[in-house]
Amino acid sequence: MRQGGPDGQNPTGNNRKRWRRDDQFEPEPREPGRPRVFKASNNRVYLAFFKPFDILCQFSPGEEGQRTLAEFEFPPNVYPVGRLDTDSEGLLILSDDTRMNKALLAPENRHERTYYAQVDNIPTQTALDQLRRGVMIQGRETLPCRVHAFAEEPTLPPRTVPIRFRKNIPTSWIALTLTEGKNRQVRRMTAAVGHPTLRLVRWSIGKLTLGELELEPGEWYALSSEQVESLFKNESEQ
Repeated sequence: MRQGGPDGQNPTGNNRKRWRRDDQFEPEPREPGRPRVFKASNNRVYLAFFKPFDILCQFSPGEEGQRTLAEFEFPPNVYPVGRLDTDSEGLLILSDDTRMNKALLAPENRHERTYYAQVDNIPTQTALDQLRRGVMIQGRETLPCRVHAFAEEPTLPPRTVPIRFRKNIPTSWIALTLTEGKNRQVRRMTAAVGHPTLRLVRWSIGKLTLGELELEPGEWYALSSEQVESLFKNESEQ
């Protein structure tokens, strides 16, 4: 299992300081509607993890036989920032920095997450435009998002449990970049336009991508301060 950080060191020591009251967003002036700048703390641990399929996104035991985060030998006191469903894969951030949850997940901050979804059949341009504009799920309309269809299947590790294939129904891949994260949102969105999701992989958060990290499923990596800050930068930003 790949572990450690850019300097090759594994941050597993137990002597990290407690959260300090001065660990907070930088009090710099900012444009209206823009979140404050997030600065990584030298006293905290920030990890990127490629969550495999069929892993429950918690450390406490689940149902008998259910695999959890506890088996991946993370440093002590880290917790997942946000979550991925058990049947979803991809980039998951873990940290012992209590600021991360609000900074990264608060809806008003509009931080981007990009998902690669393998769907039933081949979506039409009309279906893709519906996703871009927003669709009704559970009585509410989703926010506008970026969507594009892949001409070829993206390069990803195989899933441990292959998806179901139906002989007469093709599959295709689309990428969706969202700034909100409701329960099973991508799956509900693609189903709403007639293309149920068969496999779902979170490819990036902000500007940090699985491609940059070169992680395999089940591997984690200690992020540099620059990589942590890239989580809070959208693709449209410099």
